[in-house]
Amino acid sequence: MKAIGYRHPGPIERDDALIDIELPRPQPTGHDLLVEVQAISVNPVDTKVRRSAAPADGEYKVLGYDAVGVVREVGPEVSLFRPGDAVWYAGAIDRAGSNAEFQLVDERLVGHKPKTLSAADAAALPLTGITAWELLFDRLQVPLAGSGKPSTLLIVGAAGGVGSVLIQLARQRTDLTVVATASRPETRAWVTGLGAHHVIDHHRPFAAQLAALNLPPVDQAISLTHTDTHFPQLVEVLAPQGKLALIDDPEPIDVRLLKRKSLSLHWELMFTRSLFHTPDMVAQHRLLDALAGLVDQGAVRSTAQLHLGTINATNLRKAHALLESGTALGKVVLEGFA
Repeated sequence: MKAIGYRHPGPIERDDALIDIELPRPQPTGHDLLVEVQAISVNPVDTKVRRSAAPADGEYKVLGYDAVGVVREVGPEVSLFRPGDAVWYAGAIDRAGSNAEFQLVDERLVGHKPKTLSAADAAALPLTGITAWELLFDRLQVPLAGSGKPSTLLIVGAAGGVGSVLIQLARQRTDLTVVATASRPETRAWVTGLGAHHVIDHHRPFAAQLAALNLPPVDQAISLTHTDTHFPQLVEVLAPQGKLALIDDPEPIDVRLLKRKSLSLHWELMFTRSLFHTPDMVAQHRLLDALAGLVDQGAVRSTAQLHLGTINATNLRKAHALLESGTALGKVVLEGFA
C-alpha cells in the first residue's frame, strides 16, 4: 500500500523529511478496524512528532492523526462497526497513522462519519473535536445549557483548529459567554463567524479589554498557545475558584500564582485514553458519534480552510511547513491517493 513516512526526525526542509513509500497492508486483530483512508487533515502534533520521534531501526514512521475512510475488515472482537461503514477518527499516537492507504485503528476511538460532509471536510474535525469536547466537558466539566449560572469562557488563540471547534461547542451546548482572542482582521472575522460573542486582542492586556465588556465572571479559561506568555494575565482575569485548561507545551509556569484564588489547572491530551487503554476509551467513540450528530443538524460546521490536493509526500511537506509558519487558519486537508 502507498504511505508517507520518514526514517530520521528533523526539519521539514530536508529532502527526506517525508517521503513516498510502499508498506504491507496491515491485518486487523482484537478490536481493530482496517480502514481504507479517503481523506486526512494535518495537525501541529504531526510536526512535533516529525521533528523529534525516530522509528525503530530499519522502519518508517507514518504520521497522521485525523482521518475519514471506509471500514474494509474488522478484528474478531469488533462489535461497533462492520465492513462498509463510513468512519472518522483521530486514532492513537503510538500506532501507525493515517498517512497511508490503509490503517488499523481501535474501534473504541472511532465514530460514524457525518452524513452531510464530504470526506475532506469531515477529516478536519476528529482530533480538534475530541480535544475541544474533552476540554469543556471532561476537564472543565462545564454544565450543559440550561443547568449553569451566568459565566464567561475565555479562549486564547481561538482561530486555530481546536479553538474553532471550542467556540461552536460552547455556543451550541452551554450557556457560556464566549470570548475569543485573535489579533489579525482575518482571524477576528473567523472566530466571530463561528459564534464568539466577543473578540479581544491577545497582544494587548486582557483585564482592561474584558472589563470594558461588562461580562459575567470569567470562571474558565482555555489557553491553546503561548500559555507561558499569557499565564500571569490568565490568573489575573480568572474569577476566584476558576479553572484554567491548556493543551500546549509551555516553558515553565509558576503554578504558585494559582494559590491565592484557589484556581485549578487542567491539562488536556486527547491521546491519553488510547495511550493508557483507560477503561473509558469508548468515550471517544461516543463523543465522535455525538459530534457527527451536531454536524448533521447544522449546529457545528467543518473548520477545513485549505485543500492541498492528494495525499503524498510533496503535499504533506507543504502542509507541515504551513503549520510551522504559525499562519494557518482553520484546518489543512488532503484527499485520496494518486
